Amino acid sequence: LAKYFNPILLELLKRPDNSRCADCGAPDPDWASYKLGVFVCLNCSGVHRSMSNRVKSIQLDYWEDQLVAFMKSNGNASARALYEKAVPVYYYQPQQKDYEVLREQWIRAKYERMEFTGETKYPPISYTTGFYEGILWKKGKDNMQFLKRKFVLSDREFTLTYYNKEDSKGPKAVISIKDLNATFQPEKISHPHGLQLTYQEDTHTRNLYVYHECPEEIVTWYNAIRAARYAYLKTAYPTGSDEELIPKITRNYLKEGFMEKTGPSLTEPFKKRWFSLDSQSRKLLYFKGKLDAEELGVIFIGTESKGYCVKECIPKQARGNKWKFGVMVETPERQFVFMCEQEREQREWLDVLRQVMSRPMAPQDYTTEANFKYKR
Repeated sequence: LAKYFNPILLELLKRPDNSRCADCGAPDPDWASYKLGVFVCLNCSGVHRSMSNRVKSIQLDYWEDQLVAFMKSNGNASARALYEKAVPVYYYQPQQKDYEVLREQWIRAKYERMEFTGETKYPPISYTTGFYEGILWKKGKDNMQFLKRKFVLSDREFTLTYYNKEDSKGPKAVISIKDLNATFQPEKISHPHGLQLTYQEDTHTRNLYVYHECPEEIVTWYNAIRAARYAYLKTAYPTGSDEELIPKITRNYLKEGFMEKTGPSLTEPFKKRWFSLDSQSRKLLYFKGKLDAEELGVIFIGTESKGYCVKECIPKQARGNKWKFGVMVETPERQFVFMCEQEREQREWLDVLRQVMSRPMAPQDYTTEANFKYKR
């Protein structure tokens, strides 16, 4: 392939705003939309192409002088000032490694639907209203069947409610926004728009798995939940700054995957379990299967100064373990031994668990830890 090194374009890419993709922040973008005047990465360029926002490669395509002049008079900073003028603080702005459904809808919301230009829209965009209802496909608690369920989100009540039938008199569940988390899980749910909703039910963590066929609709649900969570956090922590509160709105698990687990005496047979590490709540949850509605158990991950540690191990007297790469988590109360299938998995679990242990505990973490000891 011939390479065209246009010196003006290469100089423009050195500007701080242009040195990262206008849409996902990936470094060194090598494509550009000459309709919008923005520099983007290869992945985001594909979305622009599907929207007819004409794109060219910076180095593999020939650039006419008038297109170079257009890029020079525009660029990422001026596009941001126009298309991202009024992004709500709670709206999730996807990064390079986020799922395609999030990146595509962010790009479409900006340039196609013009949702953030600051001009008054009537009727208002769904996620800005504080109330949202619709149908989502929800996985059955004890089977793999997804069925249509009506969901209603209210930030006045701080609840997410769902009904088994559209005309049901009463709800199947009323979920408090206080503990609600939403995270995209396409691979886990085997649907490109799969969303996992997690909340506390008594002392247990409960998971709901949902999707919608329409990508815009599922991302609207996600941002409507984020809007309600933000409203709740502003009420619960009135002195909290946006900088403190926004990371708490929703979160992804630091790591998930299968490991084998043995019991407290370390002599019981190993059983394969699905693990999820929630770094914000400092909890390592384990489930029988990866799409289970409820966890089998939870391990609180405190700090090293409080008697918690994690290390590689080769268990003695182990029975039934097919996997060879051990991880031992020590808490002040007991040891937990897990086995990983591959050395890479073992290293990743050791790294993420050490990451959580090295982070100081917040006041609410001490409360969680105290309740943990009380329950177990």
